[in-house]
Amino acid sequence: MRGQPRRDAWMRIALIAAGVLLASAGHYLTPPSLFLWHNIFQRLYYLPIVFAAISYGWPGGLLTAAAAAICYVPHILMAWGNNPDYTANQYAEIVVFFLVGGVTGVLADRERKRREQLQRTAEELGEVYRELQDSFEQLKRADRLSAVGQLSAGLAHEIRNPLASIEGAVDILERSDQPRNDRAEFLGIIKKECRRLNGLLTNLLDFARPRQPRIQAVDVRKVVESVVGLTGHTGEREVTAIEIRVPEGLPSINGDAEQLQQVILNLTLNAIQAMPQGGTIKIEAKQHGPEFVIQVVDEGIGIGKEGLEQIFDPFYTSKESGTGLGLAVAHQIVAQHGGVLKAETNRDKGMTFSVVLPVR
Repeated sequence: MRGQPRRDAWMRIALIAAGVLLASAGHYLTPPSLFLWHNIFQRLYYLPIVFAAISYGWPGGLLTAAAAAICYVPHILMAWGNNPDYTANQYAEIVVFFLVGGVTGVLADRERKRREQLQRTAEELGEVYRELQDSFEQLKRADRLSAVGQLSAGLAHEIRNPLASIEGAVDILERSDQPRNDRAEFLGIIKKECRRLNGLLTNLLDFARPRQPRIQAVDVRKVVESVVGLTGHTGEREVTAIEIRVPEGLPSINGDAEQLQQVILNLTLNAIQAMPQGGTIKIEAKQHGPEFVIQVVDEGIGIGKEGLEQIFDPFYTSKESGTGLGLAVAHQIVAQHGGVLKAETNRDKGMTFSVVLPVR
């Protein structure tokens, strides 16, 4: 590899020398009476001169011009020494050799310097890009570590409360003098907290290892009606009305009916819990251009500005009994469907959660 530049340099020098020698040989081997051919050979000198100027800058151009002059001047003296006017023209041509070699060399040097500067700039930009990539990877690692830390802290907090209840109930049950009714009550507490822990772990697994959606045609109205039927078993529904605003004849969408039902059910239950004094919940669906929008609108207590920024984070919740995983799982399911889950504060009161899905 090291010898390649040297071989290339010798090859260029050989080509320059061959060009000068061939043009000179043409002059010396052609009779002086063939002026046309001599003019052609005279112009052939420019090829090695320009090539040398491009390859080696103005020094190479001037040296080649000087070599051409040295080879050409004797022929001028021998062939046309008795013709002063024609001889003067040939000497003027030699001056042009030097001008062409010098000017072309200067321009070539400028172009070479500009190319080298561009190369250095490209290398510097490449280095900066690599540094940015490294910094971006470090930021991603730090962000993942931060997310793992928040997830662990939230999980520890959510597990600690049920465990404390279970531990307290077990301590009381260990006392043999407890009445049967009390023992049944504390056993109920243990079962309740175990179910709570099981639900927490189930939600956590749903978040950590989400199931890929089974895409099929989904009738949104049927999904909404099934959600309303499921919410009828909650105690809070006694003071809450749900309005279904899904037009008849609305086209089906492509998605996983079970997962979409889970998302809308979660949003509806949250809306019910956000209205302890009762009210009306509207579940609307419509097609808006290339998007299909399902909205759950409530008249509840709403969410503050800071809460809106964290509402889809795992373990973030404003409810005493919430795990903070429901909206995170819902957000993940919608993202797997290629859509977006949005939360907006209503102008008067309450919240509007929008599931925006692409129309396929």
